Amino acid sequence: MKFAPGKAPVFSPPKKKVAVKLTPAEVTFVRALVIYEDADILALNKPAGLSSQGGRGQVHTLDELLWAFAKPGKARPRLIHRLDRDTSGVILTARTKPAAGFLGKAMMGRWFAKTYRAIVLPGAPQPKGGTIEEPLRRDEQGREAFMRVCAPDHPDAETAASRYRTLAEAPGCALVELDPETGRMHQLRVHLAHIGRPIAGDARYGGALVVGGHAVPRLMLHAAALSFPHPSGGMKRIEAPIPADMAGLIAALGLG
Repeated sequence: MKFAPGKAPVFSPPKKKVAVKLTPAEVTFVRALVIYEDADILALNKPAGLSSQGGRGQVHTLDELLWAFAKPGKARPRLIHRLDRDTSGVILTARTKPAAGFLGKAMMGRWFAKTYRAIVLPGAPQPKGGTIEEPLRRDEQGREAFMRVCAPDHPDAETAASRYRTLAEAPGCALVELDPETGRMHQLRVHLAHIGRPIAGDARYGGALVVGGHAVPRLMLHAAALSFPHPSGGMKRIEAPIPADMAGLIAALGLG
């Protein structure tokens, strides 16, 4: 809102998002990520290292790369949720404004079910399955943001719950399946670190970069499946295969 001396306030309309110009290589890259599409939705298998949106530097974010799917004169698909930059897996977008509204309300109503896979250290959680219910708070240090476990009565506390179960274990590591009941930033990473089982490659929250003599190339967290009500009716489940680097480490550690 702008004010001119001696005059009534002048309201500036929101700026229209300008299409991002993509290179042929970027268009080819993002189109290869598609794992499901129809008239209402578009789902992709996001690789680790690609920011969902708001990334730093000159590299385009996934949100910007979605212009590859925009029809002439139309808006690009809208992200319905986000994944951490170093997390791979299913990410959902809406192709139309009505679909985006429908899916946004479904997510707010907790009709979305997310399933993740992670390699944790230094062994299987104890017990091997259960629910972690620890409130979290945001902690900003300079330009970096962290999440911390906190007391329920902390003024910034947000409720958070994560279900988990052990799928396989080997000396010094385990493969776990995770189902977050809430969607706090870094929730799974912080909850697992809190019970002494940080995710391999998660240097921010105490995860080692080497396990069983094998280098960990990145955060070993993958969004394997997403279930949600489809805008056209019924429930939809979309799965994303585990990427080669994580699958290779799972095999090398004897977890597969």
